[in-house]
Amino acid sequence: MTFTFDNTSPIYIQLVEQMKMHIISGRLSPGERIPSVRELALLTKVNPNTMQKALGELEDSGLIFTERTNGKFVTEDTELIESLRHEQARILSEKYLTSMRSLGVTDTEIVDYLTKEVNK
Repeated sequence: MTFTFDNTSPIYIQLVEQMKMHIISGRLSPGERIPSVRELALLTKVNPNTMQKALGELEDSGLIFTERTNGKFVTEDTELIESLRHEQARILSEKYLTSMRSLGVTDTEIVDYLTKEVNK
């Protein structure tokens, strides 16, 4: 797992978003045990309290769960994961379309650009 941070939002929110992307992209599999708070804090070079806050948010959203003596795991709710994946894809598609349209690119041209990129 890799993480990068910037100054656009609080670190714990960036952690939540990046962990969410690791889960919905399949880099973390359903049911997979995730490293401990301390291990993740060391990996990301953030305060353990910040990591705990991020993991709490992920748990509240249902993306991870805690087994009392075994640690934290990625949800096995594949419908939730797929739903969030589709929502993220929709958001990214909207951003792309808005950006292209602001350049004055027509929808037909957008389809042509995408077709060319996919067929590379």
